Order: sequence, then C-alpha cells, then structure tokens
Amino acid sequence: MTTRIDARFAQCKAENRPAFVTYVMGGDPDLATSQAILNALPQAGADVIELGLPFSDPMADGVVIQMAAQRALAQGQTLLGVLGMVEEFRRKDDTTPIVMMGYYNPIYSFGVERFIAAAREAGVDGLIIVDLPAEEDDELCIPALKAGLNFIRLTTPTTDDRRLPVVLENTSGFVYYVSMTGITGAAIKSRAAVGEAVQRIKSHTDLPVAVGFGIKTAEDAEEIGKYSDGVVVGTVLVDAVAKTLVDGKATDKTVAAVRDLVADIAAGVMRARG
Repeated sequence: MTTRIDARFAQCKAENRPAFVTYVMGGDPDLATSQAILNALPQAGADVIELGLPFSDPMADGVVIQMAAQRALAQGQTLLGVLGMVEEFRRKDDTTPIVMMGYYNPIYSFGVERFIAAAREAGVDGLIIVDLPAEEDDELCIPALKAGLNFIRLTTPTTDDRRLPVVLENTSGFVYYVSMTGITGAAIKSRAAVGEAVQRIKSHTDLPVAVGFGIKTAEDAEEIGKYSDGVVVGTVLVDAVAKTLVDGKATDKTVAAVRDLVADIAAGVMRARG
C-alpha cells in the first residue's frame, strides 16, 4: 500500500528536490494558534509535517522544544487534542503527510490499540517515537505497521553498520538521520560528514533518508538538501513561535512568523539541486 509519505517523497524525487519536513509542537502556544500554524504549513512550502506530542520529560529535545511542550501542557493540550488537530487539518488537506512525533509514555497511558485506531481515524500517516528502540517493536511499531501507519526510525552518527540493519528492519516511510549526537537545536559540525552518513544508510535501505537536527537557515537547508532526500527543520520554527509571544500568549505576529520562516527555508530547499 502506498502511503501519503511514500507518495510525497516519490513526488519530490520526480521533481529532483529533497522533501521539506517541518516540525511544530501540537498545542503551542494554544490550541487555536497551533491549529492555524499547522494549517498554514503546506502553502508555505512544507512537504511533510511532524506534529509534536507534548510531554513533560522530552529527553531528546533542547530547551526551545522543552519550553514549547510546557506551554502546550499548561494550556491543557492532550494526546486527544493533538489528534483533533490532525482531524481538523484533514478537513481541508488530504494529501500532506502528517507524522506524530513524541515519546511513548503518553501513548502507553492512552492505550496502544486505542491510540492506533484514533490516529488512523484522525488522518495520521506515521509515527516517530524517539524513546522506543528496535528491541521493543512489538510494543507499538508492529501493531502500527499492521494498521497501515508508517513507523519512522531515528539513526545517529553512532549507529554503526552492525546496528543499522536492526534499526531499519521495521522502518517505513523514511529514515530520519539525526545529524549529531546530542539534543535538538545544536549546530551541525560537518556537512560533509552528514553526506557520508546518508550514503552509508542508503547502502542498507531503499527508503528515503531525511536529515534533521541543526538545520536553522535557508542556506543550511540548501546545503544539507544536496546530500539527502529530505530536510527536517524544527527548533527554529518552534523558536519563531516563542519570540512572538507576549506574557506567554500568542500575538497577531505568531502564525505569520512561522509561515514566513517556512517559506524562506523552503526556498533554500528548492535550491539544493539547482
């Protein structure tokens, strides 16, 4: 079965360009503003959307995304709330893939079978659950795959050739290469090393490889897009939300700040193969 994710990466490949994958936190800074941001992303240039599931202990994330999760939780955002955002998005957009990204605890608490059914019903296409290793595939990965959801796995600079096949075994949709050891929001130290890593991963799989962590500008996206099938941008978009807030509340600049930044970086992505 061809999923929305498969179709979008195939489309980008046919257009000789990397896919632009954007990350935003569900419910940040409030539900209505977050929904408006989500709805604006495709027209601004996003090919695939990662929608963050707020969690109280996001161990892989830097301060910017940690604070976004806290803002969302403080506003009462829940797993059901994030799924509701996807459902609302699907009323007007039935083609842009949405990947829910987060941690296993909220899903476990909600109930795996219930979550998978609700995600499918809402229109979620894939999952990135950063704290579930391949050894725990029976927990969520296998049931999700059986239900038609893509399960996207993270690989890192420390994922060696012995470990890589294990990580890739049940991966689908695309492979997310984390360009550095550390947390979201840090800087990429060597773009050449990223290119070498992508080629090494591609020697093990036919799946597209998207690169994330440390991509902050149109120029970064243009450079990384030369080596990869996708460019993932998150922290700088979440930070754009934070910088527009007044006393923690959204302003009339909040949605536009994210939309305009996405459009700017999307232009860099488009230049990657030019």
